[in-house]
Amino acid sequence: MHNLAIIPARGGSKRIPGKNIKFFLGKPIIAYSIEAALKTGLFDEIMVSTEDKNIANIAKTYGASIPFYRSPDNADDYATLSDVLIEVVNNYNKLGLNFDNICCILPTAPLISVNQIREAYKKLYSEQVDSICAIVKFSYPIFRSLEFSGQRLKMIWPEYLRTRSQDLKTIYHDAGSFYWIKSSALLKEKTLYCKEGSGYELTELQVQDIDSEIDWQLAELKYKLLYQ
Repeated sequence: MHNLAIIPARGGSKRIPGKNIKFFLGKPIIAYSIEAALKTGLFDEIMVSTEDKNIANIAKTYGASIPFYRSPDNADDYATLSDVLIEVVNNYNKLGLNFDNICCILPTAPLISVNQIREAYKKLYSEQVDSICAIVKFSYPIFRSLEFSGQRLKMIWPEYLRTRSQDLKTIYHDAGSFYWIKSSALLKEKTLYCKEGSGYELTELQVQDIDSEIDWQLAELKYKLLYQ
């Protein structure tokens, strides 16, 4: 099997300027994703998809390759993650390089571990699926969600008002850390959530969306709890 790790890292972060290369506990945050991929020993190539030369230079310093830059069409606010991955796969195909499996690792996922990537890869084949998405449980049952109707607060699903929380169905969301997908499935379905896809569950301690300075600080605290 030939495996490719793709770390998508464009330069246009608005909420946290320079987020993908901002220092996280002593080194650029993207370095954690690159180093985790390297330590798995699973990949024939570890590349960073970017249009930003500064990100590219830092990525190379930590061991990633930049065989080509991301196109302007996939470097704006509207390009999807699957668009970016498909572009990378097609560019490699033009170079005569074909990969069986793709692992997309987000550049702002410092909590990711080598074992998580390896175990999810094993699951891709043991369950005979086309994709694996890292997922995490919602911290509170979504069937107890509330919303405002005018100035009045109401339950979105009032039929669950008297249902015990432990009796409600467990619901997950995308952990925003990594994905495995077979290249053929990516090109055919053009999504990371394949019809024949599964999930790899992470805990809340292993996951942190980073969209604000508070999120950043929480991620650093979680990293210290996990690894220091």
